[in-house]
Amino acid sequence: MNHTAVVILNYNGQKYLSDFLPSVISNSSGAAIYVADNASKDDSIAILESQFPQVKIIKLNQNFGFAQGYNEALEHIKGQYKYYVLLNSDVEVPPNWIEPVLQLMKSNSNIAACQPKIKAYHEKTHFEYAGAAGGYIDRLGYPFCRGRVFLSLEEDLEQYNDNVEVFWATGACMFVRADVFHELDGFDGDFFAHMEEIDLCWRMKHAGYQIYTCGQSEVFHVGGGTLHKTNPHKTFLNFRNGLAMLYKNHPDKGLFKTILTRLILDGVAGVKFLLFDTWEDCWAVARAHFNFYANFGSWYKKRQKIKKRDNLGQIFAHNIVWQHFIKGKERFDEM
Repeated sequence: MNHTAVVILNYNGQKYLSDFLPSVISNSSGAAIYVADNASKDDSIAILESQFPQVKIIKLNQNFGFAQGYNEALEHIKGQYKYYVLLNSDVEVPPNWIEPVLQLMKSNSNIAACQPKIKAYHEKTHFEYAGAAGGYIDRLGYPFCRGRVFLSLEEDLEQYNDNVEVFWATGACMFVRADVFHELDGFDGDFFAHMEEIDLCWRMKHAGYQIYTCGQSEVFHVGGGTLHKTNPHKTFLNFRNGLAMLYKNHPDKGLFKTILTRLILDGVAGVKFLLFDTWEDCWAVARAHFNFYANFGSWYKKRQKIKKRDNLGQIFAHNIVWQHFIKGKERFDEM
């Protein structure tokens, strides 16, 4: 545990710090606890200094977002710890949440990242959207989880209490080997937020590492603490970053067809937003595509830097959109 740092990235999250830091402090004995503050404009720093003096503070000089915010913060403690636990500020942790994950990672030095089960804070019997019991992607880069397919969330009946290899671990509570994080230059800062953990995990796989989920540990996540799911900017980031992640990491085989199909399905999603949701979300999808095209040169350079392995065999071979919305499959075990 003394080789482990729990690092919470915060932006204007004083309420979450007051509500959830006590559980982190009480149940993380032996681990160093940091809050990296993304230049908050609320009273976060004052609350930390007055109420939680045992917590170390990393003060960033601007709001770097989730991805680059963690990159900047972890540079401050580089070389001091073997494991980082990247923990959202809106997560409640119970006793014995760290030890099982660390034991699993220590048993297999090839595990670069690992997550516990992510369950809903407001409905503790069910899995939560951001990671559930371990993440996967389909052949078009759409993410889903054991315990969560799109917005369909399963009840936790201990069906995922095992330790298994997955494709990605959630950024809401990601245990990561510090040396691997820095070896791969961390998150892609241009993502700002959303999908950056899947991009990093895919790059880890290209580098020959494994990603795991640990069924003996669980935490409880509120979700939507920074950007609510109905926020058009979140829609923009999800669609733009999803395209960028897929383009950067997909092996050469089938790349053009995969990207083209994804663009078409994104267009269908945009029409659905326009007809059944809001025009702002529809416009967010269009802006995501325009932004992807405008920055294509940057994405191309990043793609060229990745020494890609053909890991398509670890990707769900079907289209999760078709399986869920057309065939009506709602549970992971139905896929």
